[in-house]
Amino acid sequence: MTMPTEQPAPEPGPESVKTPRAAPVPYAPEDTPPGEDGHDPAEAPFLGLLAAGAAAEEYERPVLRARAGGASAGRLAALERAKLRALRVRAELEDRRRREAELSALYATAHDLAGLRDLDAVLRAIVRRARSLLGTEVAYLTLHDPSAGDTSMRVTDGSVSARFQQLRLGMGEGLGGLVAQTARPYVTDSYFHDERFRHTRTIDSGVQDEGLVAILGVPLMLGSGVIGVLFAADRRERVFEHGQIALLAAHAAHAAVAIDTANLLDGTRKTLTELEAANEIIRDRSAVIERASDVHDRLTELVLRGGGVQDVAGAVAEVLAGEVEFTEPGAAPAEALDRSRADGHAVRDGADWVAAVGAGGEVLGALVLRGHPALDPVDQRTLERAAMVTSLLLLARRTAGEAEQRVRGELLDDLLNAADRDPRLLRERAARVGADLDAPHVVLAARTDGPADGDDDAHSHGADRRRLWSAASHLAATRRGLAAIRDGGAVLLLPLDPGGDPAHAARETAARLGAALHLPVTVGASAPVPAPAARPAAVADAYAEAGRCREALSVLGRAGQGAAAADFGFLGLLLADTRDVHGFVHRTLGAVTDYDARRGTELLRTLGAYFACGMSPARTKEALHVHVNTVAQRLDRVSRLLGPDWQTPARALEIQLALRLHQLSSAVVGDTGA
Repeated sequence: MTMPTEQPAPEPGPESVKTPRAAPVPYAPEDTPPGEDGHDPAEAPFLGLLAAGAAAEEYERPVLRARAGGASAGRLAALERAKLRALRVRAELEDRRRREAELSALYATAHDLAGLRDLDAVLRAIVRRARSLLGTEVAYLTLHDPSAGDTSMRVTDGSVSARFQQLRLGMGEGLGGLVAQTARPYVTDSYFHDERFRHTRTIDSGVQDEGLVAILGVPLMLGSGVIGVLFAADRRERVFEHGQIALLAAHAAHAAVAIDTANLLDGTRKTLTELEAANEIIRDRSAVIERASDVHDRLTELVLRGGGVQDVAGAVAEVLAGEVEFTEPGAAPAEALDRSRADGHAVRDGADWVAAVGAGGEVLGALVLRGHPALDPVDQRTLERAAMVTSLLLLARRTAGEAEQRVRGELLDDLLNAADRDPRLLRERAARVGADLDAPHVVLAARTDGPADGDDDAHSHGADRRRLWSAASHLAATRRGLAAIRDGGAVLLLPLDPGGDPAHAARETAARLGAALHLPVTVGASAPVPAPAARPAAVADAYAEAGRCREALSVLGRAGQGAAAADFGFLGLLLADTRDVHGFVHRTLGAVTDYDARRGTELLRTLGAYFACGMSPARTKEALHVHVNTVAQRLDRVSRLLGPDWQTPARALEIQLALRLHQLSSAVVGDTGA
């Protein structure tokens, strides 16, 4: 704040004496002579007054009483001299008491400041004590701002003006700026009439708002530098004595030390806080590194002792405190799996993390960490490392199983090529690879229908075929079946559950092989083969049927799908080796024939007449000799049994073919019976 600059305050020291010194009075012969103890009897009444601490006006009474009593001139002169000496002693005693009180207050202030640790509390205490020590109406303190090159108001006590409380003082501006610039105390009895320092409009306005007149400012020194200015001020003219200047300067010296100590403590606290934060980070990093090291050790141990994929998932789940699962390519989130395979890193999928497990261009599966939306980078790397170890384990298992795959392939080749193989030997060879050739099986013919990423050169086709065989062999091994390479594709012989659907097996196989290769894989399925070991020749026939179904899918533009002969309707009769006429008729008309058999109705006869009459209800009722409503009711029942689309061209064609085959087979049976 701009404080009025005044001439430097006189160096503290001279004491302020209120009683004027009297000129020495010469001793006259008629004066009272000294007593026997060497003391002047005239001093006796004044000694009593000194001892009693009487007021200054009381010292005039002994002189007045002596004059009233008619004392001699010598006696009166002696009393005057004694009075003056007593008054000087009294003034000295008062000055000493005042200094003692000031020193006591100063020591108390220093003690209080030493006990404070917060900088703001220290500054407030300094200003309050300054106001108390000098008995002023206002006290305030400014601190130096190195970045701005000036001093700013920091704390006030007794102030009422907001403008005054926000003042800033440049070097040499106002009384405070002069104190900061010269590092010496300055005082003014009347701020606005003092021209010894530079006034500015901003500072003068603030001082005027506050109503200050007399101002004393002393520097806050640390070494040879000024860190701020401490002020005491009144709203009336006042003369600050040397002792008061010295007292405020001494207080400022203690205050500067307290400020420095508080700053150091504050800096120490901040440093400690930063160190604690850094230490916490170090502890966290150490824990993460230790966790990563633990995972590394565990994974290494798993590899060395021949652990499996689930063992890896379990170890990572324990370290990451979550649920980790290995999934097959078809069961993993497709989009996340593709991103992880492309990036080579674990990727987030909602609240989960997915790390692709693969080798070369083939995806073998994925490690999925459940329920960890926020994953530490080191933990993310741990999951990626676990995925790498998993891929190594799978490759090692695949390499170890290639011999078994070759055995499986050779066994399937023998089933396809040699119909006269000894069933006993076939069963023994199948048992060694965990296959049961006395159970129902299905033959699947699989082939890729396009190169990866548009690359159609021969090398790419060869790589795709090798990957197809690898994936097919892996699938066959997990299903306790057989697989081999044949005719540019793969052939699989897989167990079929009782009542199982070959078409479902074809679709599932196409999906799993396509997900593993990231290519469309078309799969055709045969009719069930009841016991391949008992009838080896049936395996070759079934493979031919599966191949025709696969080719039909490609011709029909359904590449990448799976189907069996039953999926093609009446075309299945041409594709299948068994020519299962009864099965086709039952699949197409079974619901109607079964209803007629249960209820004794003539829905099948009505259906035949309806198609024979060009799908005309009117002509149909003539042919059947029934009412047209009866025809409508029967056709409505047929709709409920066959579905609402039974009259569409495609369904109608199949239904008419099934009706014709049913009629022919019934006629043949009738002729045979005759």
